[in-house]
Amino acid sequence: MNTLFAKTFGGLSRPYYFRHFLFGLIFPAFLFFFASNAGKPIPYQLILFSLVSTALYPYARFVYEGVMNFILGNNVFFVNAVVMLFAKFSTMLICWAFAIFIAPIGLVYLYFRHSRA
Repeated sequence: MNTLFAKTFGGLSRPYYFRHFLFGLIFPAFLFFFASNAGKPIPYQLILFSLVSTALYPYARFVYEGVMNFILGNNVFFVNAVVMLFAKFSTMLICWAFAIFIAPIGLVYLYFRHSRA
């Protein structure tokens, strides 16, 4: 069982996981800020969803970046910085919100990649 976790959840490098984990903390911060200003207690479902999504976000982002690298290859696009930041933030939000569905794909890939090595 220990090797299963090492091959899946330990499959990303620490700097990569930590960097995307920090980016993933942006969204629960927004959620908790707006939920606390609503004057009602924060539902435990929201807290649980935020914790799971934030923990799985680096793996969802790993899948997204792999798919985009496959589609785009080594091409470079020159676009307006505001448009690029909006697109980046949007993809981050989508990956965070759907991390519970996207991350298992990355975890399975990491397991098989590290099993062959």
